[in-house]
Amino acid sequence: MAAPARRSYVSGRAPSARPAVGRGAVGRRLPLLRYLLLGLLALAVAPIVLTPLYAIVPPDSTLMLARAVTFQPVNRTWTPLAAMSPALPRAVLTSEDARFCSHHGVDWAALRTVMREGGDKGPGRGASTITMQVAKNLFLWQGGAYVRKPLEIALAHWIDLVWSKRRIMEVYLNIAEWGPDGTFGAEAGARRAFGRGAGKLSAQQAALMAAALPNPILRDPRRPSARMRAHAAIVASRARAIGALADCLK
Repeated sequence: MAAPARRSYVSGRAPSARPAVGRGAVGRRLPLLRYLLLGLLALAVAPIVLTPLYAIVPPDSTLMLARAVTFQPVNRTWTPLAAMSPALPRAVLTSEDARFCSHHGVDWAALRTVMREGGDKGPGRGASTITMQVAKNLFLWQGGAYVRKPLEIALAHWIDLVWSKRRIMEVYLNIAEWGPDGTFGAEAGARRAFGRGAGKLSAQQAALMAAALPNPILRDPRRPSARMRAHAAIVASRARAIGALADCLK
């Protein structure tokens, strides 16, 4: 009996493809990277967009927001500059930034001096104008001055371009920290220290408020040290004689 003929055929099925090694992981990383870049872009654009808005809307500082989200108390009552004692902005200008009315957000002469004299921690508060402090308090972080300072300078120029000098001072006096217990702004600071609103401060009380600003955690206008009182007396004397240097606040 003859043996059956052998059939020869080629399968039409393609060989199974090997999965690409790591392709799924790369695909998952791309959206994460995209979201990260979009987040960084949003953080970069936010100050540019918010600055014109804050020319009208009362803003909160990053420190105030940080305390709020961590359920710590924030005591601030927004008060227009016109409702404050004129002695307060003059004292703060005298103590913090005597060339406030003449520079465009940055006092380059003072900044160069402090940068040369700065130690490992970078330039200190002496390098910051009132406008730079507003930029830092609204949009940036505390510490890390060498990293933060270039951003602070750029934002200070932008704020000075968009806002009036009166608005810069008004925002500064309403977001400055004036106590270790979550006290922010001149109104809450004045009531905490002297039991009266910012509109009823005397020249000496305004000078004590200004003298506290370099370190409101350690310098308490409610219980000033002898050194703080002496500094406040100097500030009050200079504020009375400041003359045209404060014309931009009128």
